[in-house]
Amino acid sequence: MSNPTPPVAWLTDHERNAWMMLAGVLMNLPAAIDAQLKRDSGLNFFEYSILVGLSRPMNRTLQLTMLANTASGSLSRLSHAISRMEKQGWVRRKVNTGEVRCVEATLTDEGMDLLRRAAPGHVNRVRELVFDALSEEQVGQLFAIARVLHAKANPDGAEASERVIAEYL
Repeated sequence: MSNPTPPVAWLTDHERNAWMMLAGVLMNLPAAIDAQLKRDSGLNFFEYSILVGLSRPMNRTLQLTMLANTASGSLSRLSHAISRMEKQGWVRRKVNTGEVRCVEATLTDEGMDLLRRAAPGHVNRVRELVFDALSEEQVGQLFAIARVLHAKANPDGAEASERVIAEYL
């Protein structure tokens, strides 16, 4: 016996228009951010996010599972990126055999220097593409909407982002 297909709640014209605009943002904004980072520092946005995540703790070290959530990537994708970044001398990976066995990544001095060089251009591009186009009220709305969508799409990642936001306010 086959399961009946649930009825489709088709998008209203208003919802479809919003979705089309959001889809455009999702497709074009990452490419624009990546292009600037690649041109100016040789990093992609995921690698930049890894460096930022590692730069926040005092010891510049995070467990890979936490770092994957903070950088909004899978553990597999993170592992591949960390391998590439280790070869460049930007991070070190080590197994921590403390209370719980885990793998950690540490941002090296070379990685921190790279992040310091990459950050100004990246922040300028983010400001140009996003924040210069929005009012203060719209920034608040963007935060609220992004928070809800992030939690729906990736609850663990959203929780990690909430912790980072709370920790560094």
